[in-house]
Formats: sequence, structure tokens, C-alpha cells
Amino acid sequence: MAGTMKQIAELSGVSRGTVDRVLNNRGRVNPEVAVRVREAARQIGYKTKTERKELLKQDRERGLRPVRRIGVVTQLSGASFMLSIRKGLEEAKKDAQAYGIEVVIKECPGVDEEQQCEALDELEELGVDGLAIMPVECDGVRDRLRHMIRDLDVRVITFNTDIIGTRRTAFVGMDNRQGGRTAAGLLGILMHGRGSVLGVIGSFSNSTSLLRLDGFSEELARSFPDISLIGISPSMDRQEEVASIIRNSLKSHPDLGGIFMVSSGQLGIRDALEDPEVKSLLATREDGRRPYIIIYDLTPRNRTLLGQDLVDFVIDQDGYNQGLRAVMSLVDLLASLREPEQEYLYTDITVRTKYTSPEIPETGTPQ
Repeated sequence: MAGTMKQIAELSGVSRGTVDRVLNNRGRVNPEVAVRVREAARQIGYKTKTERKELLKQDRERGLRPVRRIGVVTQLSGASFMLSIRKGLEEAKKDAQAYGIEVVIKECPGVDEEQQCEALDELEELGVDGLAIMPVECDGVRDRLRHMIRDLDVRVITFNTDIIGTRRTAFVGMDNRQGGRTAAGLLGILMHGRGSVLGVIGSFSNSTSLLRLDGFSEELARSFPDISLIGISPSMDRQEEVASIIRNSLKSHPDLGGIFMVSSGQLGIRDALEDPEVKSLLATREDGRRPYIIIYDLTPRNRTLLGQDLVDFVIDQDGYNQGLRAVMSLVDLLASLREPEQEYLYTDITVRTKYTSPEIPETGTPQ
């Protein structure tokens, strides 16, 4: 592959944003810096978007490239909920081949602006006609999506997570605010409308989690005013952090009635509840039981937690169809010029219990 903006930035000693402004003629840049950037681009064989479009056209006419190409960018690639999403993406990748469309998947390990920006730069340089992305809510990603939509005529569909201010075509995924309301309703019934609950979030930069928390808080205030939310603790999606948060919360709030968790690392629940000190503390409670716990995504590990009575409900968002529908909606757009039926393509919200989701052997290595 020809040189990248990242390489140009390193060679010329400037940021990737400056490189983008120089090469795409957007905004003012010191003339001496602009010369340095353009020289670095020439040295490594970087092609501008106009040059890449022309080369792509020529390659397609010669049969050297697929008729179309769709890029996919994910986040939290090691999280267990990605197992089902990845299956949907791989199925769509196979189906797209029948239309002469290549699907290129870039998986980002974290909820990280730089990782996603780099993946988007690579896909832009590769040349894509459509993009399915689980975006990180940040200005860097937002600016690149605006550029790809406005300047490169790339059709963009977000899935699982959404981002505002980009003019993307559609969103595929759970109605996350409604998913939070669902959790609040379940906890409200279990707790008989009174007591205290704890929220556990993976990261405050994850727009999906924030929407679920918003819906949860709104429904508690509206329907269960005698249930108090004692706090929202970030776990960075790590199992050990989840365990620490739950242990410490139970020690400081022995009567904690419920836990609402929008975070990966759910096995930390087991670690916390098996801690001898926590077991002893719970034994002194009037009901002698743990807090009621609601988590998201029916992964193999979460099935195990259900089966072992360590959580009460799993709210599933149908990750398989999120990945599948996001890519196949772009295939429809590119191959058949068929626009999505609506802007928000919501997948089902399904409440799972140990009786509806028997434990199955775990596969893969996600945490």
C-alpha cells in the first residue's frame, strides 16, 4: 500500500491533522510546513484522493479490483459481545462477494480515538465506497467521517454505537435508551420499588453505554422514585476493576439492592461475590442474598453467569444481526441503489434468564 498520512506526519514532524489540511486543502497552514508535508508525501508515494479515485477507476476497468469495496471499523475487539457481531460481519462478508463487493474489516482493541482514526485513514487510502463503523464519540472520528461522506462520497452506516453530527445514512442496533429503561423496569419490580442501586459503566466515551444509563436513570426517576442511584463507576471494561467496584460498593453500602452493569469484564461479578469478605457481609443481610444484577449481551460467559445464579437478567441486543444488517444495508445501497427503509434500524431487545438461555460451553478468548 502507498504511504499513509501517519507516515507523512512522522517524516515531516507535524500532526496528522496538519497533514490532512495540507493534502486536502482544508484550512490555513504555514507555507513552509505545507512544502515539507508535500515533499514527505512525494517521497513515500502518497496519493491524493483525486489520484486514488482515478487509479481505482482504472483498476476496476481492468478487472484488477472488485466492483465495490466496503470498509468496517469496530471497537473493543476483545470483548465477549463482539463474538456475535463478528459472526454477523463474516457472514455479510461472504454474502457481499456474490455482488462483486469486497469487505475489509479493521478491528480496534479499545474505545480509542487514535485507533479508529488510523483505521479510517487506512481505509480511505485503500479506497472504499461504503463504511460500516462502531464509532467512538469524539471529534477526530467525527471529522474523518464528515470528510469521507462530503469529499469522497462514501456512504456510512453506524452500528452498535452511533455518533452525532456526521450526516451518516443510518444506524443499526439496539434502541439503547429503551434498553436502559427496560433494565430499570426489571430492577424496579425485583426491588419492590425501593432501595439503592449501583451503575457500572465501561467507559464514559462509549455513547451506547451513556444512552443506556440515560434511559435507566430516566425510568427510575419516573416510575421508581424511591430507588436511589448511589453512583456510576467506570471499570474500563476490565474484569478486575468490575470485581473491585462491586466489592467496595458492598462494603460501603451493605444494603445495596441492585447493580446495573453496562460494561465488559462481567466475570468480575463472580470474583466479587466469591470473595470471603463479601460472602460474610451478604450473610448478615436480612434477606441473606446478593443484590439483583442486570447485564447486557448473551455471550457464552454471560450464559454461565446466568446458569450459576450470579446475575438475574441479561438484556441481549442481537449482535449477529447488527453486524450482518449494517454491511448488507450498504451492499443494497451500492449494488441496488436501495436506500435503508428508515434512519434507525433497531434490532430486538430480548430479556434472557437462566431458563431461556441454558449455559453452553465457552468458545474463543475474549474477556
